[in-house]
Amino acid sequence: MLFPDYRPRRLRQSEALRKMIRETALSTSDLILPLFAIDGKGVKNPIDAMPGHYQLSIDNLVKVAGDAFALDIPAVILFGIPSKKDPLGTQAYAKDGIVQRAIKALKDKLPDLVVITDVCLCEYTDHGHCGFVVGQTVDNDATLELLAKTALSHAKAGADMVAPSDMMDGRVAEIRTVLDENDFSQVPIMSYAAKYCSAFYGPFREAAQSAPQFGDRRTYQMDPANAREAIREATMDVEEGADIIMVKPALPYLDIISRIRDEVDLPVAAYNVSGEFSMIKAAEKMGWIDGQKVMMETLIGIKRAGADLILTYFAMEAAKIINV
Repeated sequence: MLFPDYRPRRLRQSEALRKMIRETALSTSDLILPLFAIDGKGVKNPIDAMPGHYQLSIDNLVKVAGDAFALDIPAVILFGIPSKKDPLGTQAYAKDGIVQRAIKALKDKLPDLVVITDVCLCEYTDHGHCGFVVGQTVDNDATLELLAKTALSHAKAGADMVAPSDMMDGRVAEIRTVLDENDFSQVPIMSYAAKYCSAFYGPFREAAQSAPQFGDRRTYQMDPANAREAIREATMDVEEGADIIMVKPALPYLDIISRIRDEVDLPVAAYNVSGEFSMIKAAEKMGWIDGQKVMMETLIGIKRAGADLILTYFAMEAAKIINV
């Protein structure tokens, strides 16, 4: 069809017409809110690089999660900041760890909220790496047992879903086996399948106090230049028992989201990470952009690329707009 027989503008003449033919819709049920749990009571430590977000003691975390749930946001994902760290990240899988206590408090007060937990060691190790370190190398296979112990401790505390973010080879299979052997076969795994070694994580590392103390994470997180490898990673995690496949970050990797959506017959999640959030907030503060419009355009773009679920620090702001 060519002009003048076809005039695309005919269907753009009013907001009602535009809504009627809109191809992509963003819903509050697509959103997952990340939250940072820290010890104490009445604690609400501002995260400088992430305006509007805080390290929260469990009492305040429950309040924020309740506010999110009231906006029809169905799920949160928990990150923990322990009071002490050690080489093995023992607080990651401690029965009375910060995340384990946060899970119990959330499920007690908000039983219908879906509580997802990040399964990694970087926040809990004194070296800041995501696994067991030998010299200056992360030992992949030795790390698997610790990750599975962490996931199991979260399930025992009442987590609805676990999300391994470490990028160790074989961790999904190890976690699935341990959960199944301990009567938690009903707990799904949302795998950070294609997690890139990205510069967009900077603000998160301030929030979670998880920056590596030496080297970097390029030996286990993915090279930003690689796309075909992401398909292999996602396929491997599906075969190992993942229930949801995640791409992280989202905006620089929309092509990866789209390709995985085409290749994988499972729900696909995308993490709209801290750096993506902070850039929009900084530009909004400078008056360079309309922050709300850029936020919504960003989230729609991630959904349009193929994400079924979006982990985003914009969740509550976006939900308020969606609900109008």
